[in-house]
Amino acid sequence: MDIINSITNMFNIKYPIIQGGMVWVSGWKLASAVSNCGGLGLVGSGSMKLELLREHIRKCKAATDNSFGVNVPLLRSDAEDLIKVVIDENVKIVFTSAGNPAKFIDVLKERDIIVVHVVSNLKQGLKAESVGCDAVVGEGVEAGGHNGLDELPMMELLKLLSKNLSIPIIAAGGIADENNIQSVLQNGADGIQIGTLFAATSESSAHINYKNVIVNARKDDTTLILKKIGLTRAIKNTFTEKIAKLENEGATSNELKELLGAKREKLGIFEGDLAEGILEAGQGVEKIVEILSVKEVFDRLIV
Repeated sequence: MDIINSITNMFNIKYPIIQGGMVWVSGWKLASAVSNCGGLGLVGSGSMKLELLREHIRKCKAATDNSFGVNVPLLRSDAEDLIKVVIDENVKIVFTSAGNPAKFIDVLKERDIIVVHVVSNLKQGLKAESVGCDAVVGEGVEAGGHNGLDELPMMELLKLLSKNLSIPIIAAGGIADENNIQSVLQNGADGIQIGTLFAATSESSAHINYKNVIVNARKDDTTLILKKIGLTRAIKNTFTEKIAKLENEGATSNELKELLGAKREKLGIFEGDLAEGILEAGQGVEKIVEILSVKEVFDRLIV
């Protein structure tokens, strides 16, 4: 793959491959490894307290001379403080998600920070462009973790965005091999974002149990849950069965939140509880058959 385009130029990277800023997965080791291989690594702040984020940014700077960024989920009650850490540490690339990018766009752009927002439909894409975002991630329903309620497949979303936006588009959702990458780039994307494949690498901070579940999972092993309170794609387990039963019985949002609790993602991804934790993963799991290093992943993607 020898591509020079708006995304490689924007981020000063060799390949238009961005690693998703996943909770409990995307620490400095993963982000720096991706950046060192020519992609764009992202430190995922969604599961970090302020000083931990600062520590990961500093360690990432020490581990790579290449570009990297930070993903900030705007639904966090301390999103403003996370943004301040990013600014204080002179990070020049920020990916925002799960909220309105207009809230912090001015303070970021005043400091010449590149801002990319994750969107799941055309309305969100147009909003991101109108407030001054430099690019968007169009995330299809195939993606692991939190999804848009429209449940748009990645290729359908990409078509809508490419027809109506003038800023670069990064496609995400179920991408896990070189054929996916080529197809997406040929259909209007300027870059691609990969999550689950990098979550299963040796540099990922996730628990080995979680990585092994990804490796052993097949396409039909993921499911969508929690539509009332935040649609999420995860690998089927005891917890998703409980949630599905409640949803089928017409459970209220409060009942679902009570069962969900506050630490389900940590329980599954970071602590390795395969029964009761949330095991976020995209539909590309069927193409992930072994735990590799980030370099080995790039060697297979870049052909």
